Amino acid sequence: MADLYVERVRYFSRDGLTFDLDDSAGDDAADVTDGQEVVVLLHGWPQDRRAWRGITPALAEAGLRVLAPDLRGYSPGARPPRASDYVIGESVADVIALADAVGAQRVHVVGHDWGGALAWTVASRHPDRVASLTVLSTPHPTAMAWAFKHGDQARRSAYMAFFALPFVPAALFRRLTRPFLVRTGLPQDLAQQYADRMAQPGAAQASLNWYRAALPLKHMVAERVRGSKSPARPERVRTAADVVPTTFVWGSRDAALGRAAAERTGVVVRRAAEKAGVDPGAAYRFVEVSAGHWLPEKRPQEVTEAILSRVRSASS
Repeated sequence: MADLYVERVRYFSRDGLTFDLDDSAGDDAADVTDGQEVVVLLHGWPQDRRAWRGITPALAEAGLRVLAPDLRGYSPGARPPRASDYVIGESVADVIALADAVGAQRVHVVGHDWGGALAWTVASRHPDRVASLTVLSTPHPTAMAWAFKHGDQARRSAYMAFFALPFVPAALFRRLTRPFLVRTGLPQDLAQQYADRMAQPGAAQASLNWYRAALPLKHMVAERVRGSKSPARPERVRTAADVVPTTFVWGSRDAALGRAAAERTGVVVRRAAEKAGVDPGAAYRFVEVSAGHWLPEKRPQEVTEAILSRVRSASS
C-alpha cells in the first residue's frame, strides 16, 4: 500500500455549522497508509470529545485513524437555537458529513450514551457507510421501548422526560450538572470539565434540546411505552448488506440503563441478522462489565479491547 501525506482535520462543517474535532492523524500532518481504517467516536451527555482521550491513543497505536468530534450543541460553532434542529436525523447527517470530509467511504462507529443512540441510528440508516458498530451503555432503541413495557426502564428513564419539558430552565441545569455527574460516579475533575462546558453560552440549552427533540410531549408515551413509529425510530434490516457487525458494551451497575433493555438488545440484533440470513454469532457480541454508566472515562481498557476486537473481526 502507498503512503499518503494526510493533513490533520481540526474542524468540519455542515449546513452552516462548524464542529470541533480531535483527529489522530498527527499534530499538523502525518504519514498514513492508503486504506487506513477510520473510527468515529461519538460522545454522550453532557460529555464532549475529551471523554475518549483515554481510549484514542491505543486505537491510534493499533493503526487506526481516530476521529472524535464535539457533537451538535457541544461545539460552539454548532449550536442552533431550535429544539427541532436536534432531531436525530440532523446528527446522523453530521456524522456522514464528517466521514465525507476525510474521504472515508466506510467508518467504524463507536458511541456512548446519546452518542450510542446516534450510533445505532447511523448504522441503521446508512449501513453502507458503517463497517462496524460498537455501542456503550445505550441499548438498541427497540429494546428500550420493549423494556419500558416489560422491565423497569420507564422508572430509570424518568429523568429524560423531565429534561424534555419545555420549561426546564437552562440556568438550573447548569447548576446541577457537576453534582449530578459526581453523584453518578464520574470523577470530580472530569465532572468539572463537563460542567464548565455547560456554562458556555447556549451550551446547556443545546444539551436539553437533544431530549426535547427526541421526546416531544406528544410522542413520549407513544414512542417510549407503546413503541409506535416516529421519525427517530431506526429503519428495519432488510438484507444481509444491512447487517452491521455490532458489539454492545454495558455496565451492570448503570443506574440509567437497565438489564432488561441491555439483554433485549441481543434479541433484537440477532433476530434481525437471522432474518437477513447472517450468522447472529458473527453479527453481535455482548460485553458486560462490572461498572456504572461512564464507561469511556472509567473503563477505557475494556472499551478499547471491545472496539479493537470488533474492528478487527469486521476487517478480516
